[in-house]
Amino acid sequence: MPRFSLVLSIPSNVVIDNVACGPAIGGIRMAPDVTAEEAFRLARAMTFKNAPAGLAHGGGKAVIVADPKMPLSQKEQLIRAFACAIRDLTEYIPGPDMGTDERCMGWIKDEIGRAVGLPPAISGIPLDEIGATGFGLSHCIAVAATFCEVEVKGARVVVQGLGAVGKHAARFLSAQGAVVIGVADSQGTLFNSKGIDVVRLIAHKNAGRSARDFADGEKLTSDAALDLDRYS
Repeated sequence: MPRFSLVLSIPSNVVIDNVACGPAIGGIRMAPDVTAEEAFRLARAMTFKNAPAGLAHGGGKAVIVADPKMPLSQKEQLIRAFACAIRDLTEYIPGPDMGTDERCMGWIKDEIGRAVGLPPAISGIPLDEIGATGFGLSHCIAVAATFCEVEVKGARVVVQGLGAVGKHAARFLSAQGAVVIGVADSQGTLFNSKGIDVVRLIAHKNAGRSARDFADGEKLTSDAALDLDRYS
């Protein structure tokens, strides 16, 4: 019998795109506006990522239509209920994504015995802490730059989203010599044409403050991150 039996009444979707190479693996995305179509698109993307990497996994994805900033106790109830709902979908192995994290995967592992991206306390690798996804993104940018005849060193970069992925992507790109001139989070955009001190900004963000409230830079709306050229 499952340890947690709350009926899952919040809309959610799971997409198993492909299992030719093995069980489908992919994150659980939680957001108020996430859709089934988005889950299908992301699941296919996971298939395309896993296959060339030679992983013994197909692609999958799950979405939960909810506010990830809800009270932690409520979020735990929801995640555990979702885990129970996918117990029999044994061809899908969930992982963290936007709106979920290592702690959420620990709850799922506790309920159904399968999840990736686990907390260090239960033998997981602290992916968010070391910035694994952000490192992967910065590496992809470096590879793509060679095909676009663009040098990463000296490139002016804007990072939209400054969470577990964005802040580390900014850190790694800055270390490669890129100049981060703009960052955006849910509260707004910070812009500095001379470059933002990424190390200080990350410390500011880790303290629970918005990038828009960082001292060194112009404060703009969130959408401004898409068109910073006109502010330069």
